[in-house]
This record gives sequence, C-alpha cells and structure tokens, in this order.
Amino acid sequence: QVHLVESGGGLVQAGGSLRLSCAASGRTFSNHAMGWFRQAPGKEREFVVAITRRGDTTYYAESVKGRFTISRDNAKSTVYLQMNSLKPEDSAVYYCAANQGNYYYINAADYDYWGQGTQVTVSS
Repeated sequence: QVHLVESGGGLVQAGGSLRLSCAASGRTFSNHAMGWFRQAPGKEREFVVAITRRGDTTYYAESVKGRFTISRDNAKSTVYLQMNSLKPEDSAVYYCAANQGNYYYINAADYDYWGQGTQVTVSS
C-alpha cells in the first residue's frame, strides 16, 4: 500500500506559477513510477505528466509541455509538479498517482494508488 498526499494547490492569476508536491508513505517510493492527473468540473480525469522510477524519463501531455515540469526526490519520497505560465484552463483538481511498473504510464487505469487531490484555480 502506498499513501499519497498532495499539497501546494491554490488560487493564482493567469501567468503565475505554483509548485505541487506529492508525499508518499508506505511501500518503497523508488519502486513506483509516478504521474499527475487533473480533473476539471464536468470533465474526465486527464493525464498531465508521468515520470519513471528513477526520474530519468518523463512524458508530458501536449497541453502542458514547456510550462510544467515534473521531478522526484526518492530520498524524500516526494514527487513535484512545477507549473509555470498558468492558464485558466489549467484550473482543476490535481491528483498524483503511483504505479509499480518500471516505465511511465499515461492511462489512469494503469495506476494503483491515488492521492486525494489538491485544487488549482487560475483566474483570468
């Protein structure tokens, strides 16, 4: 079992930045690929970015490429999402997720564990 807790969400103006954190506890964090997803009201959960166990490979959704950066610190059992140049359409609840596989994963169904989410609201 892996327990995930997101933090760092909030209200920001368009063009601003936020850094989300996802702290993991339970099973060995470094044995899990990680991903960030988001869900806006009335919409399906959407893939944002994923990272492999060692952090050597990442994969971004086109909508966030060049603006968002994922990183992880296995010593701290934490994955981060740096979000720059935020847009109103980035507003959503952001979830981190963990997968026991050894690659990166872009489908929500591939993830075994999920956090409770953190709200990001970008005002225009």
